Amino acid sequence: MKGLLRNRFPAAAFVVGIVGLTVGLVRAVLDSAHPTYPLGAVLLALYLAWVLLEVPITLRTAASASSEDDRGSEQIYGVARLVTMLTAALGPVPWSSWQPWLVLSPLFLLCGVALRLTSIHALGRFYSHRVRLVDDHQIVTTGPYRLVRHPSYTGMLLANAGLVLYFANPVSVMAFALLFVPAVVNRILVEERAMFTVPGYHEFALGRKRLAPFVW
Repeated sequence: MKGLLRNRFPAAAFVVGIVGLTVGLVRAVLDSAHPTYPLGAVLLALYLAWVLLEVPITLRTAASASSEDDRGSEQIYGVARLVTMLTAALGPVPWSSWQPWLVLSPLFLLCGVALRLTSIHALGRFYSHRVRLVDDHQIVTTGPYRLVRHPSYTGMLLANAGLVLYFANPVSVMAFALLFVPAVVNRILVEERAMFTVPGYHEFALGRKRLAPFVW
């Protein structure tokens, strides 16, 4: 039963996320009297499009064999992202007037999504939502991986920061800071525990920070 629930988690989280984002999008489209309209609707539409772009990976992950390498990090990470996303999309918009710096929200979102999708493309068949190693696993050093070890997570954090920056209600901010960021850090540490068994990863890691050059 535990394995069955674990294997169905990606698809279930995807469905819940799509429904929540759609409800938030409809609400934002109808809220034309809000001073920041239509930025909220644009952000949610972009985020929804991003989620849909990753549908093939989500479904492939759900169908793939389970691995002990993941250590439950997929569920922790998925729930943290889901809570962050839904508390932003369904929460109140705190701004009573237009603020020029709000343009950073779509900028962060678009840059984050672009970085994540580029990273996934660079990994090719080695990428999965679930921490696992495949036969003949190799270290990828091209694209964003020339700079950091986990650019897909950098992109994920940046994109969600853009969403939360606009829908900055207290619950979504706390969810991002106290749930999502720690979940990403845990996910990276779990992933690296597996990756350090791959020949060449130690040398690859020595020359690169995990998420941001010169930081971590």
